[in-house]
This record gives sequence, structure tokens and C-alpha cells, in this order.
Amino acid sequence: MLPLGIIAGLLIGKPLGISLFCWLALRFKLAHLPQGTTYQQIMAVGILCGIGFTMSIFIASLAFGNVDPELINWAKLGILIGSLLSAVVGYSWLRARLNAPA
Repeated sequence: MLPLGIIAGLLIGKPLGISLFCWLALRFKLAHLPQGTTYQQIMAVGILCGIGFTMSIFIASLAFGNVDPELINWAKLGILIGSLLSAVVGYSWLRARLNAPA
């Protein structure tokens, strides 16, 4: 179950948080999209932000380092799969949005 939670955090949690706070900043006029940029592209970049090994592994080692070494291995597996899925989904999403007519 641990890898599934990490995968969900990287593939769903990060993009959701990034997209939501970008939307809030746009909604409350705290920011504006650069010319030629769509919100779909912002969402794609949010998905790509799920690619991340260093901080994820660091946090996993802090959380599970003294508990059970096997948990660190499961966490690393979840981080690897989550980052890979984020890369593939983010690339596909961004590529589809860049090729789509405006």
C-alpha cells in the first residue's frame, strides 16, 4: 500500500495542488498567464512536477529510516514508479496541448 500512496501523491497530489493554487492566483488577479500560455499547459507542467527523486527519497529516509529498512525500499519503488508515470503522463498531456489548435 505504501507505494500506491506515494504514486498517488506524485501523480495526483502535486498536479492538483499546483493547478489549484495557480487557478486561485489567476482567479484573485494575483497573477496572469503569459501571452500564448493556456491553463491546460499549466496543468501539464503541474503533472511534470511529480517527477522528483531527491526530496521524495530524503523524506522517505527521514520517515522510515529508523523503523524498517524494507519500508524505504517500498517507498523508493513508489517514488520511481510515480516519477516515471508523472513523466509519461505529463509529456503526453503537454504534447497534446501544444499540438492542439488554440
